[in-house]
Amino acid sequence: MHRQQLLSLLVLHRTPFIEEAAFVRRAYDFVSRHPDCFQRDIPTHVTGSTWVVNPGRDRVLLMHHRKLNQWFQPGGHADGDHDILQVALKEAHEETGLGYEHLRLMTDDVFDVDIHITEPTAEDASHEHIDIRFLVEIDDRLPVPGNEESHQVIWVPLTAVSRYNNSRSTWRMVEKTRRMRSALPR
Repeated sequence: MHRQQLLSLLVLHRTPFIEEAAFVRRAYDFVSRHPDCFQRDIPTHVTGSTWVVNPGRDRVLLMHHRKLNQWFQPGGHADGDHDILQVALKEAHEETGLGYEHLRLMTDDVFDVDIHITEPTAEDASHEHIDIRFLVEIDDRLPVPGNEESHQVIWVPLTAVSRYNNSRSTWRMVEKTRRMRSALPR
């Protein structure tokens, strides 16, 4: 199995965003050439995250990352695990503090692909993440306790996400959510 599962997911992923299409191509090329792509000790490596929406698709869950002092979706390093979907779900479980039974995976397909450079921290030098993202729904009426990796975990109105994180990658996921929201029955 190893990298084939991720390579298959990347082949199937379609996006209307040209920047993301370039990320998908780069991710595919990198993963196909690097058997160690899931190891965090190489300068570029695969990570997994979840874009968490509420049932109405009008709020998303963001966490204020303790080490990086920025707002992000739940996610993290694969640490050698080749099943990137399970990595993303494990990170969502750990970082929200909610049980797996509260995480509703919307599809096994990739929701978004991003490649970005991380800021250096006291523990880690700057490095590049190939972040594979999946769409998860959580009932926004549930209390979300978070964990020690974050200062805070909150539901943010879709219209206010840019106040917390205004990166192009986050904008792209917000835009995808808006498009899904407009397709919901009224």
